[in-house]
Amino acid sequence: MERYTKTAISLHWLTALLIIAAFALGVTMVDIPGLTPTKLKYFSWHKWLGITVLGIACLRLLWRLSHPAPAYPFQMPRWQQAAAHALHLLLYFLIFAIPVSGYLYSLAAGVPVVYLGVVPLPVILAPNPELKPLLKLTHYTLNMILLGAVILHVLAALKHHFIDRDGVFKRILP
Repeated sequence: MERYTKTAISLHWLTALLIIAAFALGVTMVDIPGLTPTKLKYFSWHKWLGITVLGIACLRLLWRLSHPAPAYPFQMPRWQQAAAHALHLLLYFLIFAIPVSGYLYSLAAGVPVVYLGVVPLPVILAPNPELKPLLKLTHYTLNMILLGAVILHVLAALKHHFIDRDGVFKRILP
């Protein structure tokens, strides 16, 4: 069975780990009452993780465009291939859309993003109290969709590994 390239595998798992960290940090930070130094620190880390995910997503997309994914096994039904392709497209969309929506939400809230506390990102949106709640809802909704998509992705991988035993999951393992 053909496997993904080592670069694709590395970018996949790095993206997964960073997204899990950003999601966990996001859930934790919003539950901290008030505006504490810890909460502000977590918000910064969350933003840094998001910008890092966006950068890696750009690398992943460039790599994927020049290195196609291995073909699915011939015995895999067409509908499953179509579903897998659609889910991958959704995941790619979300790994771009979520950091962008968070960045725009931060700007609409009047909080510039300074990557790693050193590199100020461009302020492309003025503070906007009317747009802020919409961007907050967008960022939250996209994250909930991502959570569902990741759960589906993992369940499908486990199905291929333990039930179908067709090698699909092994193609992405380090």
